[in-house]
Amino acid sequence: MTYPPNAPAASAAQGTATAPARPGSGVPAQSGAAGQAGPGPAAAPPPPDGPGAWAEARAVLRRAATTEPGRLRILGAVLALLVVAFGAVTAYEVLDRASYADDVVGRSQPLSADAADIYRSLADADATAASGFLAGPQESDQLRKRYTDDIATASRLLVKAAASTDADGGSGREIATLNEHLPRYTGLVERARAANRQGLPLGGAYLRYANLTMTQQLLPAAERLYAAETERLAQDDDEARTWPFLSIGLGLLALAVLGWAQRRSYLRTNRVFNRGLLGATTACAVALLWLVAGHGLARAGLDDARAHGQESLQVLNEARIGSLKARANENLAVVGRGAVLTEDGKNDKYEADYTSSAKTLTAALEEAGRLADDGAGRDPVAEATSRTEEWRTRHAQARQLDDAGDFTAAMNKVIGRTGSTGESFDRVDAALGRALSHEQDEFTLAAEGGRDALTGLPLGAAVLGVLAAGCAVTGVNRRLSEYR
Repeated sequence: MTYPPNAPAASAAQGTATAPARPGSGVPAQSGAAGQAGPGPAAAPPPPDGPGAWAEARAVLRRAATTEPGRLRILGAVLALLVVAFGAVTAYEVLDRASYADDVVGRSQPLSADAADIYRSLADADATAASGFLAGPQESDQLRKRYTDDIATASRLLVKAAASTDADGGSGREIATLNEHLPRYTGLVERARAANRQGLPLGGAYLRYANLTMTQQLLPAAERLYAAETERLAQDDDEARTWPFLSIGLGLLALAVLGWAQRRSYLRTNRVFNRGLLGATTACAVALLWLVAGHGLARAGLDDARAHGQESLQVLNEARIGSLKARANENLAVVGRGAVLTEDGKNDKYEADYTSSAKTLTAALEEAGRLADDGAGRDPVAEATSRTEEWRTRHAQARQLDDAGDFTAAMNKVIGRTGSTGESFDRVDAALGRALSHEQDEFTLAAEGGRDALTGLPLGAAVLGVLAAGCAVTGVNRRLSEYR
């Protein structure tokens, strides 16, 4: 028999193509080539695109909201977050108000008072220097010491103010101006004194230059410093008195939600009280009442400090500034003897400035008398008013003597120890000092009372908030335990 040439190969291929499985082995038959290599593992199919994390969370919440235990868990979480937020926001806002109230008592008002004292010291130094110049070689040690003390006080207060203000701010720039020109002023005064002791007429020119430095550089800078610090005091006072509306709103919302939760519990269980929710409601109510009462007392104290202290202090400082300006111009009018005229060239400049400052003094004293609310405040203002009228009368007498050519008598009427305008000025200044001291004490007492009304409230609000959250969770868990 004849076979085709490829028959053996085909037969061999058939012989190796299939290997029978062994009976009972459970191993399937394998092809020869495929059984040796085997097919590679199939690639895992990509995971299907599922919902995002937020979508899954919403789905979980929806599923939880379909059962009463799930709804209770959500309610407990909401109540806990709400009361904790109420406590935290209350603590933050009250701390903010307390910080501003503390600034009013410990920083803003003292800086405003120091700025007024800087102005007073500089103006008094200028008036005293002119009085000493008029006295000439007979200048008393007391007068010299008063001038020295005024300069030392102004220098000390400038250092104190510089330590409490921003160097780049408006107050810092005014302090820098004062520190720059104060040594120049004192140098001119010393030159005027030295020339005056030698009988040189140049002393009067030096004194006028010193007064120009004082009136054009130092006193305007001191007045701007006082205005800036007084404005900052008003801003701090306004911030401290602002109602914490966010805290009050959260407190009312927390009470409303807690009330609704207790009504819901009552409708579903027929139980009148849930101790946990009742405790949370009590804690929130206490915190809210404490907040409203404490801030109300703080506002009342700060309002009293503003009405019966701060406003009076500002008016009295204006009166004192007016008296100091009037005294300096009165002395310079005698020194200059008509050498410096007003812009129209018709009147003595210093006499015109004295008249203007005297009017400011009188108007400020009238307002201070209206604001004074007790005898301790009214009496010194009344005395200052009486002494101001006395000063006006004596000043008119001095001007008559000077116009009549009796310079010596006019000078004695201005700087003499008794019956002089200087004596009247000293009494006015002393009375204003007593009035300022009384109003300062009233302001400090009222402002400290307002600040102290907030003491303990931030910590108390935080503790009550945490306590309310714990009570709310406990009350909800008590209901949840009924489903286990």
